[in-house]
Amino acid sequence: MTQTRAAQPRIAVLVTLLVALIAAVLTPGRAVAASLQEVTAFGSNPGALKMYRYVPDGLPAGRPVVVALHGCTQNASGYGTGSGWMQLADRWGFSVVLPQQPSANNLSSCFNWFETGDIARGQGEAASLAQMVDRQLADVSGDPGRVYVTGLSAGGAMTSVLMAAYPEKFAAGGVVAGLPYGCAQAAGSPYVCMYVGATQTPKQWGDRVRAARPGYTGPWPVLTVLHGTADYTVRPVNMTDLVEQWTDVHGADQAADVSDSVAGYPHQVFRDAGGRAVVETYGLTGMGHGQPVDPGSGGAQCGTAGAYMLDVNLCAAYRLGLAWGLG
Repeated sequence: MTQTRAAQPRIAVLVTLLVALIAAVLTPGRAVAASLQEVTAFGSNPGALKMYRYVPDGLPAGRPVVVALHGCTQNASGYGTGSGWMQLADRWGFSVVLPQQPSANNLSSCFNWFETGDIARGQGEAASLAQMVDRQLADVSGDPGRVYVTGLSAGGAMTSVLMAAYPEKFAAGGVVAGLPYGCAQAAGSPYVCMYVGATQTPKQWGDRVRAARPGYTGPWPVLTVLHGTADYTVRPVNMTDLVEQWTDVHGADQAADVSDSVAGYPHQVFRDAGGRAVVETYGLTGMGHGQPVDPGSGGAQCGTAGAYMLDVNLCAAYRLGLAWGLG
């Protein structure tokens, strides 16, 4: 009799938990959150990278795919959460590929955007990342015409690499505090590129992209750049160089067709001869080196503040998602 009475509270707790779980599953609009998963054997993986992905529960076929590349000292999970991309995947319905750089490849876990063998089509890390895209599209039946790539710092530089070396795979790219394609080679050093920039004309910048995919006639991915004006790790001149590089690739001039402000920050749009927006920039006034986030529950808010995740009342992932028609 004593054992039965002792068991009753435990049974009541178990029943309560079971009822709550059933309610969570059956109540419209509620679901058990998906989790980050590692994917192995996604290809020959010449760059020896790791692949993680986030797929919202019940995601239908034909949805977009976003590749999100972390910065130095970061990892896939932290970047996916901190940047807001996993949050937006649940809100808007798309999957996220989150590559990770092992420290065995780079002591600071930076993607090797400055190594010639990692930025050429069919080689190294660039090839590994392209293989991740193919695997993700196959596994989730994603829309091959709506694949996007973005990243912070070294991840932003690798975004430029993928746009140049594999332009047929990406509709658009978003470079956050990153660098133009071939910058380290043009400057003679990654550090010169980061701190000073490389001396190139728009055509020379564009030629570097065209040489990465010989014979390719387009369409080329469109570009959005977000960069802090007080970034002393990757100088803002790199945003200027990215504009010159990709307006040249798209056959546009370097004069902005739209100059306004978004959330109080300077915003520009560059259009091609047909009037299509091909390059867009956000200059984050006073922001240092990092990913712009705007934590909160508002419709335009996303991300979590932390190291290199800077709360500046503008969420880069949200702005990119809008530009790409995800939301």
